[in-house]
Amino acid sequence: MLSFIVFFLFHFVVDPPHYYPAWHDFMMSSAMSIGTGVFFAALLAHAWVGLRDVIMDYVHAIAFRTGLLVLVGFSLTAIGVWVVRILWVRHG
Repeated sequence: MLSFIVFFLFHFVVDPPHYYPAWHDFMMSSAMSIGTGVFFAALLAHAWVGLRDVIMDYVHAIAFRTGLLVLVGFSLTAIGVWVVRILWVRHG
């Protein structure tokens, strides 16, 4: 994730897009779509592990813990589907 962030920041320092079509073309290129998808997959997996550990450590009632874990899982999955939809559904 760190390498993606460094690459992204370096690119915008060296060659920032000056208008929307340039930004859109850059973000919709296959390499950036794949890189962004991998970044968000790692980010969502990281969020799942962190939230799961916090819930398992601090929520002691099994039914409530299970419900929270299911809610977090569905939420992170929905965010992942949303990201994939943004990255792979080409607009205009």
